[in-house]
Amino acid sequence: MAAATEWTPWKKVEGEAMDFRDIIYEKKYRAHGGGVARLSFNRPERMNAFTDEGIKELIIALDDLSRDRTIGVGVITGVGDNFGTGGDVGWEAAGGLHQAFLLGGVGFNTALRRCRKPTIAAVKGYCIGGSHHLAYFCDFTVAADNAIFGQTGPKVGSPAHGFVVTYLSRVVGPKKGREIWMMCRQYTAQEALQIGLVNTVVPLERLEAEVDQWCDELLDRCPTIIELQKASFDRDIDYMEGDFGRYLSMMAPDFFYGPEPKEAQAAYFEKRRPNFWKDRMPGFLEPEGEK
Repeated sequence: MAAATEWTPWKKVEGEAMDFRDIIYEKKYRAHGGGVARLSFNRPERMNAFTDEGIKELIIALDDLSRDRTIGVGVITGVGDNFGTGGDVGWEAAGGLHQAFLLGGVGFNTALRRCRKPTIAAVKGYCIGGSHHLAYFCDFTVAADNAIFGQTGPKVGSPAHGFVVTYLSRVVGPKKGREIWMMCRQYTAQEALQIGLVNTVVPLERLEAEVDQWCDELLDRCPTIIELQKASFDRDIDYMEGDFGRYLSMMAPDFFYGPEPKEAQAAYFEKRRPNFWKDRMPGFLEPEGEK
């Protein structure tokens, strides 16, 4: 039986550029060589919902681990009970999401693809919305048995589109991909395993040990070849990447100023069923007492 792999303790990455607010960025190393970088969303009080600050910090950390020749694998996870619940709805309602679309540039999905090192999503609890597509853009997903996956865009007024949506068809197939994005259903860890959304499912208490094992195996592979293979897989959707933001500007340029996102956000905060048709069919579908 092979001896257990010895690791150094996790050590926070220091430096002015790494003085993060919403992300904890750490590295650890095997006794016989090779290191792992871990990026943990650190907003447990918000179920690790992120804002532009967390996105920016994640991209900076991904760039750092990509360039670090001592690091062979990146792990993305969340502090506390959940992986993450996507964009913070309060931030989105205040215009943050609109600003993110206006600014464009490299989002975390692109940064994950451009990262030279393989990435593993270590998922526990809720993995919803933007956090969900962050996970399926990672090269591997290791899930705890309490993980819940799903999308929320059409429910909360978040107009995700383009390759961020399309790539899910590469992961689970076009029919299931459309179901996940358009129906906004939620899926257990076992259901996610059955459709190919995750690589493996383990008991929650074994999640970190299982991720360590995956990292250990990857670090025993030739790092240059692993980088070449990751780039080869990512090349499959290079042609898609430039379409992010295009459909919104072509089909719904005034979306953020219209009634639909306002209704979606109001329904979310008021914990009620949204009515996206009242603006298109005024008076026709309004319940009694709301006219």
